[in-house]
Amino acid sequence: MNNHRWRTVDIVVASILAVTFGVIFWAWGLLWNGPAGAIFGATFPPAAAAIYGVWLLPAVLAPLIIRKAGAGIYTELVAAIVSALLGTSWGISVLWYGLAEGAAGELGFALGGYKRWGLPQALLASVLAGATAAGLDLYYYYADWQADWKLAYVGIVMASTVLFAGIGGHYSTKALAGTGVLDRFPSGRARDLV
Repeated sequence: MNNHRWRTVDIVVASILAVTFGVIFWAWGLLWNGPAGAIFGATFPPAAAAIYGVWLLPAVLAPLIIRKAGAGIYTELVAAIVSALLGTSWGISVLWYGLAEGAAGELGFALGGYKRWGLPQALLASVLAGATAAGLDLYYYYADWQADWKLAYVGIVMASTVLFAGIGGHYSTKALAGTGVLDRFPSGRARDLV
């Protein structure tokens, strides 16, 4: 059996993750444009990026769980589509973000030949996804910011992405595997047995 071929269970789980995160993305946009923007907007706008990493979690979590090429792109893009359909304030531009961020996260696992699934690979995927997201934001939304704000923004986005998507994705996968719900996946069968 080809372990690169997607099974029905892979598609179903990736789709469930995508739809769930699409709703979370939509709600996270309300937080970004509401309380986070109000708290940081007047003093130091780049600090709002501290919550950014949640938007990049599917690009790392899905490959860690499913362990198939394309899981990060598929899940991040479908989540972006769902958030756009729910009425995110960024409209359909989130589709481009979902594709680019998913591809960047995917690259982190591709560089390991889709054979490494530990914390270092999750961190690499999260750094690449975070750098991509920050770059897109600086180009489309914050081109007029002063250089120190841009640098701070990139650093905060990447730190948030490492925390939420890299570390959070890795330990969420381990926690789910420990419950047995991932037994149909290599990520579930790789858990420590007691």
